[in-house]
Amino acid sequence: MKMDQLIPSLGLMLLAYILGSMPFGLWIARFWANINIREYGSGNIGVSNVLRTVGVVPAAIVFVLDAGKGMVPVLLAKNYLSSDEMWLVVGICAVLGHSLPLFAGFKGGRGVATACGVLLALSWTVVLVVAAVWIGTLSVSRFISLASILAAAALPICFAAFSYPPSYIILGIFLGAFVIWRHRPNIQRLVAGTEYRIGQKAEKH
Repeated sequence: MKMDQLIPSLGLMLLAYILGSMPFGLWIARFWANINIREYGSGNIGVSNVLRTVGVVPAAIVFVLDAGKGMVPVLLAKNYLSSDEMWLVVGICAVLGHSLPLFAGFKGGRGVATACGVLLALSWTVVLVVAAVWIGTLSVSRFISLASILAAAALPICFAAFSYPPSYIILGIFLGAFVIWRHRPNIQRLVAGTEYRIGQKAEKH
């Protein structure tokens, strides 16, 4: 890395983490329904639990805001940094911020919506394929978590299929593995047959 890129790179990595740390699901649920989203359903602050607990409109708002946390810093990185590897690092910082948020006790969401925002800033073609996997799985299974897990698994395959550089494939492997790892409680509920289906209302603990 050139020295004149070092400070902008570090600054954008920090910005990405801070933006990612904004727990919009927690804030929107509190504003919209005056509840602590952690006390309902899966206890997660992401889009899925907001959908089950508060409703479609607030969930859509949270999705846009969470995706924006990933998209904005990567777009800034593409504008100010010459290394596409650093674009990927900035995107990873945003996802880490969402899942380990500074402003919510380092207990955040699964990272799906924020990772989607990162991908939108990097490759809309890959997003279309991954979205098709997500929608297809959801249509058949009615499990948002399973759809997210399979879409995450498809990510590095899509980068490879579209002949992206190795750095993108590595990003896909990291993001996919991280999202799947964050879904460990969902996987346990899927195995136990207790996972929430779409449309199922979440109850307070």
